[in-house]
Amino acid sequence: MAVFRCRRDPCGFICLILTYFSVFYADYVVIQYVLIPAYSGSVWCTLHGSVFNIILLLLLACHSKAVFSDPGMVPLPETAIDFSDLRSQSNHLNDRGWTVCSRCETYRPPRAHHCRVCQRCIRRMDHHCPWINNCVGELNQKYFIQFLFYTGMASLYSMALVVSAWVWRIRSEREGDGDKEGEEAPSKHLIVAHYIILLVESILFGVFVLVIFYDQLVSIITDETPIEQMRNRLLKDKPNTTHPTHIAHTRKPKIALLREVFGRGSIICWLFPLHSSPTSVGGISYSALPDYDV
Repeated sequence: MAVFRCRRDPCGFICLILTYFSVFYADYVVIQYVLIPAYSGSVWCTLHGSVFNIILLLLLACHSKAVFSDPGMVPLPETAIDFSDLRSQSNHLNDRGWTVCSRCETYRPPRAHHCRVCQRCIRRMDHHCPWINNCVGELNQKYFIQFLFYTGMASLYSMALVVSAWVWRIRSEREGDGDKEGEEAPSKHLIVAHYIILLVESILFGVFVLVIFYDQLVSIITDETPIEQMRNRLLKDKPNTTHPTHIAHTRKPKIALLREVFGRGSIICWLFPLHSSPTSVGGISYSALPDYDV
């Protein structure tokens, strides 16, 4: 499914290329221009290189899972829905929280929304993210948050390594003689250019994912997706206007809400892109639709 979305969404395809290019460029600069010159012959070179590449591998694994995993698409009906009798059944639909999507022409469960890019209804849709060229929904939000977490870690780690290598280079140049410094002047400019590019990349991506990571945690803890938050704000701004019935969900403990996204296993497993058993809340199985005569 994700492969076809890549072909239909040029923005998502470009963002995927930029993501993988940034990751491999950061790995190249850290190994070639940071660790080898500054920590050559030391155990720190192997240690930092191993830890940094493990973080990048986890980042790519989580990103791949977020890209190719089903975000929670509502299955399309085998037969077309008869809309002629829909008005008489609208009250029964709203009582259970189910609605009908006029674009997908299918029944959708509570908290499902239609994505214009994927052209499908997504269960508990958070938003459509071009950086994974996929929707962030009920079934892949865990992998998306893990991708943000490891991207932030890689950004902080690369910034720390670049700053330490830059300090080491300044000290070594002060202790070296002038002739040696003159011979290394051309490569020095290239190294400084790579340092600056990697620092800018790390700062931009680090701040970007930090903001999104915070928004994702807030939406989980408050049990409201950004779409639901926007809808509730519109309802508050128009108190005298009649709106469709909103099915309120019961308030749950924060740890229970986090476990619904990351799984009910050990908290350590939350750090890895492992498949977690889906929760029974929200109606994961949609084999049985409400009793409607269509």
